[in-house]
Amino acid sequence: MIEWHQTTIRFSKFFVITIGLFLQACGFSGDKENQDSIDWSYETPNTSVEMEYGINMCDYDLVLDTIRSGDTFGELMNKHKADYQKVIQATRSYRTVFDLRRIRKGRPYRILKSKDSLNKAQVFIYENDKLNYTLVDFRDTVEVSRKQRPYFLVEKEYAGEIKSSLYMTLDELGIDQNLSLSLSDIYAWSIDFFRLFKGDKFKTIVRERYLEDGSYIGIDGITAAYFEHKGDSYYAFAAKVDTVSGQIDYFDEKGNNLRRTFLKAPLKFASYRISSRYNLKRRIAYYGNRVRPHKGTDYAAPIGTPIIATADGVVTEARRKGGNGIYAKVKHNTTYSTQYLHMRRLNVKRGQKVRQGQVIGWIGMTGNTSGPHVCYRFWKNGRQVDPLKQKLPAAAPIDKSYANAFFNYVQSPLNQLRCIDYDFERLNFDTSRLSYITPETTNDTQQNQS
Repeated sequence: MIEWHQTTIRFSKFFVITIGLFLQACGFSGDKENQDSIDWSYETPNTSVEMEYGINMCDYDLVLDTIRSGDTFGELMNKHKADYQKVIQATRSYRTVFDLRRIRKGRPYRILKSKDSLNKAQVFIYENDKLNYTLVDFRDTVEVSRKQRPYFLVEKEYAGEIKSSLYMTLDELGIDQNLSLSLSDIYAWSIDFFRLFKGDKFKTIVRERYLEDGSYIGIDGITAAYFEHKGDSYYAFAAKVDTVSGQIDYFDEKGNNLRRTFLKAPLKFASYRISSRYNLKRRIAYYGNRVRPHKGTDYAAPIGTPIIATADGVVTEARRKGGNGIYAKVKHNTTYSTQYLHMRRLNVKRGQKVRQGQVIGWIGMTGNTSGPHVCYRFWKNGRQVDPLKQKLPAAAPIDKSYANAFFNYVQSPLNQLRCIDYDFERLNFDTSRLSYITPETTNDTQQNQS
């Protein structure tokens, strides 16, 4: 587990309700085209150019390269004269830190070698991605750790009007298209993002991550959002409802939880299409176009696409049987159960507890099926019903003891959302609202005595 130590530069708006409720709101607006105008040197910590990864690079000979096809960690370390016993210790510690056998072709790495006559490898640094890296330290005790670079959190405002799809609209505006996934997660229970209308609108207050050199590395989260769909307004405000697990829910301006007891689909948005709906009079090609009731909803997706539980529950069946192929059935309470057919492989066992959104299997073509999909079946009081027509119960609203604090908090981001212009052309960036994040690696480190 990584502990985060945050130093706020000048000012960053954070609101905390003790005993369980944490909410955040900051205001930035603009687009990525103007991000080069930001002065990223503003009040950043003074660090020597020789210091990287917490190591004085001048003390070592540096090997800078990328992983090639066929390269292995052991062979690389042997080539650069690392201590054999320490290499063995490092590879055995991967199970709880990083599997050193999974270094990927094309990823950059660095090897720091001693400047003496032995010129032995002392440190191996593998770049997992732009933000994360794995450091294998052979000096003294063997240490394997996964770490993150310091980065800036910047909050920005984005807005737009749907022309065809949210994904295409974001692309045309030059906004990170992953924002569509974030918004679809927030509104998964209230808006069908495959059925957006031309003229639908959105506004968001987004936290983005940037490295010290100004490189954009992705969305950190959404503080608040507004979506106008078919003339109806949907607000969303982030609240950390569990300080232990870090669970964040989104609530509307009235304190109602946007999350429902059930997700609308057993697959993530953008990974599927509905190929067949619940229809008791459907003619099925697989059975010679005879009328045969189809009591499920088919979600087509590529083989291997993760299938997720639509609600918390207990697995009552997980097996292979006839036309169902490989499937799982989950009991959620005394009223509702769900079933997931035609899997390629199961990821759960009978009697196992599952959480909403947990991967329970993968798309396949087992049983009676003409193409890769999951047949999602929804049971209410022992009878199969159309899941898309059910009025599903909502999750708990804001606790009454937090209500006043929540409504006081909401006013600021609510007013901020209302002031966002749909035709934004410039970046209104306030350097007084930069947050500089320095992650410290703690529990993701293993040490072995050499």
